[in-house]
Formats: sequence, C-alpha cells, structure tokens
Amino acid sequence: MNRIIYVGEHPKIYNVRMHKHDHWEVVYCTAGEGTFRFEKQPSITYSAGETVVIPPQMAHANSSTEGFANIHIMLDSPSFPYQDAFRVVDEEGGLANAFAQVRLYHMSDRNRHELVLASLGELIASYIVVFRSNVEFSQPVAQLRASIMENFDHSGYQLDEVIRSMPFHHDYLRKLFKKEVGMSPLEYLTELRMKTAERLLTLWAAGYTITQIAEMCGFDDPLYFSRVFKKYYGCSPTQFMKDKTGVYANVPDRTELEI
Repeated sequence: MNRIIYVGEHPKIYNVRMHKHDHWEVVYCTAGEGTFRFEKQPSITYSAGETVVIPPQMAHANSSTEGFANIHIMLDSPSFPYQDAFRVVDEEGGLANAFAQVRLYHMSDRNRHELVLASLGELIASYIVVFRSNVEFSQPVAQLRASIMENFDHSGYQLDEVIRSMPFHHDYLRKLFKKEVGMSPLEYLTELRMKTAERLLTLWAAGYTITQIAEMCGFDDPLYFSRVFKKYYGCSPTQFMKDKTGVYANVPDRTELEI
C-alpha cells in the first residue's frame, strides 16, 4: 500500500544502536554522512541527499564520526522486489522535495492531511523503484515493465499478446520477470491497477461512479473490477471508500455495492 505509518527526524546525531523494524524503513540524509552496518550484508556508506532503504526485520545500526541528520519513515507493505538494503542517489531532487513535504504534513493540523501523506508514500516508493530500476532490470524485463506501466489503464491492453510478441519464449520471459521484479507480469499489471483504484477511491471518488473508476483503471466491466478489487483488498470498492472517507461513491447501480 506504500502507506506512511511513521515519520521520525534526527537532528545532528552520531550513533543509532543496532535494531530492526516490522516494516520497510526509508532514511533520507539531510546533512552530514554516515554508515549503516548490517548483520548479514555489507555496510552502506551514505551522505547528504542520499537515501538508504532497509527491508523489514533486517537488523541495522547507523554511525558517523562527523554526525548526520535525517528524516526516516516506515512504509506499510510497499511492492518492493528487493531483499537487501540499498542506497539510492537523488540526482533530480525528487526525494528531497517529497521528504520535505512529509516533514511538513506529518506535523500539520490541516483537515485530511493524511491524504497528502498517503500520496507522498506512493511518490517516495515510486521514486525508489525508478532510481533503483536504472540498474536493476535486464533489457527484456525493462521493456515489458515499461509496456505495462504505459498501458495498464487501457482496457484493451492484451498482456499475453505483448509477451508473445517479444523475441523470447513466453515462459522464460515470465520467469525472468518474476525473478527480477518479484512478481509475475500479470500480478504486476493487477497491482498497478489496484493501486490506481485505491488512490482514486481515497482521493477523488466522490466525483466518479464505480464504472468510471473501473474504466480509469483499465477495466471495461465494473462488476469484474469490483470482484478483482475485493479479492485484492478484502472489501468492495464502495465499502473501501466508505471506510477511508466516510462517504459512498456515486454509484448509479446498487448491485455494484454488493460485489
């Protein structure tokens, strides 16, 4: 879900003892430099403007002779295909801006500020995948992944046809995709569609019908969309929106509410 469930900030500090978390931790260094040490992988040295991403239940410590400052967040169930901790370089400043907004809205008393935090969690997770994927995926996997990302919201998109049109055996490509991305091409397509549906239902659904939301997520059948959504999230799209926002979506056909 890429939901931010915790935000913390270190002013200048020199040491953080060995510890671990139940969720993914993303640490953005705002000043200084330091080194993360781990029990089961090589250390990672970082400096201001860089981000270190640490998987759940991975013990780690953070130390520096000159001191460091950072903003650190916990993400609930991000769709990261990674098993080890890693560093990403924020060359374009996107993560710097996102973390600055996290700091601002975490302390905000604005009504429904949690909606901005939800979007920032998605944005930060997306930046991490983009920066990491520059060196992560092989050419055929990168090509297929780009095709899915570009077309997931088109109901006419035929994933099997795209896979079979590529100059690789379809079973080999599926296995290679799952090995590098962490899920099958179909699972990746479904996740992109469901994450889009979640965002629309949480932020914008009051202005759309379930049918319109389904279409924006690549489904031409709203009932099938509702079935997939319920399988993925455990409740119907309408109930999901009611739980998140306190209002129902604009649903012209009441049968959609019961899927």
